[in-house]
Amino acid sequence: MMPKKAESGSTTIDLLDYLFGPGERDEHVDPHLVAGWDPDLPCPARTPDRMTLADLALLLDAPVEALRGPKPEDHVWHISIRNHADDRMLSDAEWSEVAAAMVHAAGIAEHGDEQACRWIAVRHAPDHIHILATLARQDGRHPRLRGDILNMHTAARGFEARWGLTPMSPLDRTARRRPVTGEAEKAARRGLTETARESLQRTVRQAAALAHGDSDFLDRLRDAGVRVRERRADDGALVGYSVALPGDRADGGSRPVWFAGSTLAYDLSLPRVRERFTPHVTPADWALAEHRIREASVLLGLAGQDEGAGDVAALGDLLAVAAAHSPALVRDRVQAAADAFEQAARAPGARSLEGRARAGWRASTRALERAPRAARGGGAAVVLTLLIALVEAVEAAADWHRAQAFRAQAKAASEAAVLLREAAGLTGAPPPATKPRTARTARTPGRGLPGVAPVTGVPVRPRPDPGRPGPSRTR
Repeated sequence: MMPKKAESGSTTIDLLDYLFGPGERDEHVDPHLVAGWDPDLPCPARTPDRMTLADLALLLDAPVEALRGPKPEDHVWHISIRNHADDRMLSDAEWSEVAAAMVHAAGIAEHGDEQACRWIAVRHAPDHIHILATLARQDGRHPRLRGDILNMHTAARGFEARWGLTPMSPLDRTARRRPVTGEAEKAARRGLTETARESLQRTVRQAAALAHGDSDFLDRLRDAGVRVRERRADDGALVGYSVALPGDRADGGSRPVWFAGSTLAYDLSLPRVRERFTPHVTPADWALAEHRIREASVLLGLAGQDEGAGDVAALGDLLAVAAAHSPALVRDRVQAAADAFEQAARAPGARSLEGRARAGWRASTRALERAPRAARGGGAAVVLTLLIALVEAVEAAADWHRAQAFRAQAKAASEAAVLLREAAGLTGAPPPATKPRTARTARTPGRGLPGVAPVTGVPVRPRPDPGRPGPSRTR
């Protein structure tokens, strides 16, 4: 059961029209209310003589209109809650219970609070509901919604255990931040293969992987053609940054579209970027990088839970830089592998980036700054040896994540390994053969995923067009 925050808005009736309408492709079936702030609220779809959509919109908006002082600009709060495809179909009564628990967890309408925000839950498909609320309490106060999505995920885990539903990955702040619908549509209008968010994610991650300090990091961003806005404290200390792509503007072209580092990815905030900074390592050729990658892979197999978190973070940086410096023949596949591995580079809950394998992977990252020159001199064999070493490193990371029961991260590492094998095949040499594991991954007592197939058994899958936004499950 996965709660997902949808776009907020300022027009209640427009969202009601969508929720009770046929959908974008006639996919909505029997739209109807399953719950609301008033248990006796008539359903506009089933009793239109008692309640119209316009009537319902007026009732929902009444507390907003009654607010004294400034009203919220986007007063419509909207989430969807979806079950796994393999789960049984929940009844309307069960979805009603879910909806009440979610608005309680979010701070929209706590149990027993008769002055809370007004809300409804609409079901127009077997596997999910939508919850709409207006952000004004009936006593004239504003609601406090800090941590709403985190609290709703916690509530969802309780329903999964209680009803035997498929357990979803916990909200651990490691999933990649995907472009919203408007960003994808804007990129399509401009004829771009990816959104501004995706371009900036890649550029900032590569700069962070190579930087030695704040100034070096910001200089690398500017050298890459990115607009940078610094945020400084009263004493002049750098406390944050934002980036924008040239030409990406909003409000009729009057201002750039800025993204703070933390909005691009959870680990691209300034404090997390600073955790990467290490003293400069003299660049070496690809052969030395390959040797260090292999040594670090063995060390990761011996790491514990906390120590390994720093190792997999450093491996994510290494893949980002390897993609930037790979020869054109394999660059797209290595970049796709780096993108796939991004979530695996963020271990849930662990903030320390220390690790035994980290030093080797960081040294390899520095060495790859000379990769294009080394590749021209060494040919396909040089590229292949490095890719094989990266496959082994990513497989070691997948094993480490499985040992900690980090399912989403293990899956991300598995996908990256498949793509790196495909890249190795593009060099003209056969893809690297699966080799038996020689290092035993340290396991945390009481955790682990017995019976999970090793990453080397993942079949090669056709890749979708990287420039086309993936399907959204919000609706």
